[in-house]
Amino acid sequence: MPATVAAIAAKLGVAACRFDIDVLPRCDSTNAVLLSRAEAGAPSGTVVIAEEQTAGRGRRGRTWFASPGDSLTFSLLWRFAPGTAPAGLSLAVGVAVARALQRVGADDAALKWPNDILKNGRKLGGILVELVPGAPHAAVIGIGINLHLPAGMPEDLHAASAAILAADGTVDVNELYAALLDELLATLETFAAKGFPAIRPEWLAHHAWQGARVSLSSDFGPPREGICLGVDPDGALLLEADGRVDRILSGEVSLRPA
Repeated sequence: MPATVAAIAAKLGVAACRFDIDVLPRCDSTNAVLLSRAEAGAPSGTVVIAEEQTAGRGRRGRTWFASPGDSLTFSLLWRFAPGTAPAGLSLAVGVAVARALQRVGADDAALKWPNDILKNGRKLGGILVELVPGAPHAAVIGIGINLHLPAGMPEDLHAASAAILAADGTVDVNELYAALLDELLATLETFAAKGFPAIRPEWLAHHAWQGARVSLSSDFGPPREGICLGVDPDGALLLEADGRVDRILSGEVSLRPA
């Protein structure tokens, strides 16, 4: 069953009034579309869903593969009150996604810093948060989740990726979209009122490699190994190595099992 505004609204119930949803059969990138609408004054709670993305973007400029029926892809615009610090926002969104997946039976999802959703150690989905130019307290939150692994996905990505469903499985995408939006609403309201520290314990509970030996690679230096101690109240990764604990802030850092 394809996503429809009416079906998602019906499953959201009273929370439907908090969102302005648009379902597109095809677009280049839901984040790009919504950033343009945000700059034109779109209200908080505007949602753009795409059945197919032709130029979906992931972190560090990577391509996000999304084909009809195989992926769930959408972006949400959220406007915070002036003074709201965005530190840890992508991690807070990850908690909302994990909660929503649990609601539809996908309770084996885990989180990887800073914005990946994992299943059995493989990438199930990703989050891309972009601040709206000229409006530092407004964020476009892009989320992509694999329902099935697309047939055209490169072999190396296929081996490192996961999906909610087996090849012949089905899911009520309207129920999943409603669960995601409902959990995002609750999580973003908590984030706006109390910041990431209020959500951090739940993120740590979902953290895939808490306490594990990991390898960190960066565009700015050689790989480093250490023990992953989770994240601090600002959302920075904590890496214990050589007798000290370092805070990792850069979005250019990737994390792999050592």
